[in-house]
Amino acid sequence: NMSHNHEHTGRNLAITVILNSVITLGQFVGGFVSGSLALISDAIHNLSDVISVVLAWIAHRIGQKPRTTQSTFGYKRAEILAAFINAISLIAISVFLLVEAVKRFMQPEEVDYTWMLGLGFLGFLANGLSVLILHHNKEENLNIRAAYLHLIGDAMTSVAVIVGAIGIWAFQIYWIDPLVTVLISVYIFIHTFKILKESIEILMQFAPSAIDQSEIVAVLQEIPEIKSVHHIHLWQLDDDKIYFEAHLLLTQNFPVANTQALTQKAKQLLNNRFSIAHTTFQYEYFE
Repeated sequence: NMSHNHEHTGRNLAITVILNSVITLGQFVGGFVSGSLALISDAIHNLSDVISVVLAWIAHRIGQKPRTTQSTFGYKRAEILAAFINAISLIAISVFLLVEAVKRFMQPEEVDYTWMLGLGFLGFLANGLSVLILHHNKEENLNIRAAYLHLIGDAMTSVAVIVGAIGIWAFQIYWIDPLVTVLISVYIFIHTFKILKESIEILMQFAPSAIDQSEIVAVLQEIPEIKSVHHIHLWQLDDDKIYFEAHLLLTQNFPVANTQALTQKAKQLLNNRFSIAHTTFQYEYFE
């Protein structure tokens, strides 16, 4: 079922890539022909989506690779790295679009709303379809969630383009175009920032924010044989695998054979209470 699931995710990602590539192309052409910065910003947003989905897919494939003696943790981090690269590029794009929009506010240019309207609708349909396709996979990991959020963002930005086109058509107010661009950029920035923060925390080996270290210590000290816990490392490999290592000071000088049961007990406790999958303990006793 697991491999079938991965194939399914891969196929769904592939479909969204094809859909998005077609729209991106159309919107770039339409943006240049009609002089609409909003269309070009939507196209850039779509392009970033295509790239993000492709990155998600490549990372997803790399993440499946087995561990080697060289990469003892396996390749799961590839997906986090992809989410990080993706987030950085999106933030750069949103800043660039903001700057361009400000220039347009200073000197509004005439825009052909028919292109905006048609391609806005096309974008909305294709993105809406992509969102539906990826809906079932979105909880799989940070990366697929990033791709999914992108697509929702795209559908929203297409709505903004449509509304902008209607506004220009009805009122001939050309600064609506840069206004839509600003809204799209701010939206991209806010959404991306969260993913950037999460991916940096994982890459920097930060402890998962949901887990309080003092609680782990308290849980381990519930075991009567354990006197104290120190030298703690707690980190995340990817968005779901949590690792924990610590030195455990024992109350008496147990033979090594006795620590086996202790290890099992401690592992069980941490797994049940905090969903920690990987634990390493070093036992100590001082006279």
